[in-house]
Amino acid sequence: MSTIYELTGAGDRYFDGLVDKFSRSLYQAPRGELRLAMLDYLLPQMLRLDQQPVLDIGGGLGQQAAWFAERGHSVTMAEPSIDMLDYARQWHREAKGLPHEAIRYVNAPLQALIDEAPGPWPLITCHAVLEWLGDPRAAIAVLASLLAPGGQLSLMVFNRDALRFSNAVKGNLEKALNDRLEGMGKRQRLTPISPVTHAQIETWSAENRLAITEVAGIRVFQDYLRHPPTSDDERDTLLALERQYCRHDPHWRLGRYLLYTLTKPEAA
Repeated sequence: MSTIYELTGAGDRYFDGLVDKFSRSLYQAPRGELRLAMLDYLLPQMLRLDQQPVLDIGGGLGQQAAWFAERGHSVTMAEPSIDMLDYARQWHREAKGLPHEAIRYVNAPLQALIDEAPGPWPLITCHAVLEWLGDPRAAIAVLASLLAPGGQLSLMVFNRDALRFSNAVKGNLEKALNDRLEGMGKRQRLTPISPVTHAQIETWSAENRLAITEVAGIRVFQDYLRHPPTSDDERDTLLALERQYCRHDPHWRLGRYLLYTLTKPEAA
């Protein structure tokens, strides 16, 4: 019998009890490997990186926190799931060999960080978090309040338009037509409860005086392939294709994830 998971009072989905599912489905599978490879490729292009302190929100299993710590940043990793946080802490020490002082761990959701990690922060990463919140629009306001004037927010969201297109490609025509795309967040399936559109990110950013300075699509082609790559050469070719077109219109618009750099104006 499948385990039933409950949303929080705010309508958010946490991932206690799902460390193995995340590790296996998202990071030991081709789609997770490609996502990390594309972040490794894109973040140095899309961000000004000078070893500034980083707040990594919803850090999950700790991959992004480790990426920044290995590049000399002082990292604070916030994660509401204690299971995820404990896994990340152990992985950072044992597998990555990071010193204890490299990363500070905060067991808190995004909404609590105004008190738990107020900053202001010169650099915030919030990757694959908004789509698991009951109110992603309100989350943008919280992120803006945490960001220092002149600071950068690296925001990655699950793309609702890509989810619709993927359902149509798979033959789920009624689902795509009726726009019934959200997951319920009750079981182990990892269909987000609040996939968002580029238009929504544009609107919510403007509401909070955040400028979109960079945008890219992640997994622009992979999720639509009829025959996934089966050899290293084919995987290398797919990665090259993703890199070549991830920032080109119209291709980036159908990335399974959309990656943004948002900036806050300098103080007047």
